[in-house]
Amino acid sequence: MPSIITINQRNPYYPRRLLDLADAPKEIYCLGHLEALNKVGFAIVGSRKASQQGLKQSFRFAKNLSMAGFSIISGLAEGIDAAAHQGALSSGSTHPTIAICGAGLDTCYPSQNKRLFDEIAQKGLLISEYPLGTGVKPFHFPKRNRLIAALSVGILIVEAKIKSGSLISAKQAANLGREVFAIPRSIEDKGAEGCHYLINDGAKLTQNISDILDELKPYQGVR
Repeated sequence: MPSIITINQRNPYYPRRLLDLADAPKEIYCLGHLEALNKVGFAIVGSRKASQQGLKQSFRFAKNLSMAGFSIISGLAEGIDAAAHQGALSSGSTHPTIAICGAGLDTCYPSQNKRLFDEIAQKGLLISEYPLGTGVKPFHFPKRNRLIAALSVGILIVEAKIKSGSLISAKQAANLGREVFAIPRSIEDKGAEGCHYLINDGAKLTQNISDILDELKPYQGVR
């Protein structure tokens, strides 16, 4: 298992994009391969209680975007987040995914994702703004979401209800000038209400990977 590394704002590996935040962390704690930060980051987030269709979409988009050269960023939560990390890891790309954690890196939350946590540490990168010994607190997750938004050039919402952390991440991303994408679903699907709200609010309706890649051409090669 790699060692935990502390990176402050003077370190060349500190992601410059985080400095777009008014409350950018003075230092971050990293476990895994810092080289993952050399790739352009793209976030995929969504419901913890996702449908099978949503899980498949998250996995597929993450795998294809990873193969296109992006580092897939998510929050290690159950559901859409986990599927995104798994899709990226399945791509065969080098250091394909970054997980932003809501506790110190000596704690895996949720515990059900411990195997995924360990695989990301071996092949990708885990990041937290909390030092070792910091447990899980409810307010950590909105703070985690802002890091997901800031670290990425764009964010895809796969499934989300109107009142969800995913919509908070999308709003934060839009406020930071990041591209926002959302996958549409049936109007009878309560789990898609958040995505439809975002599309109505200006997010790009997303049906396939080309919808994302066409918008992100200016970011290719930009850290």
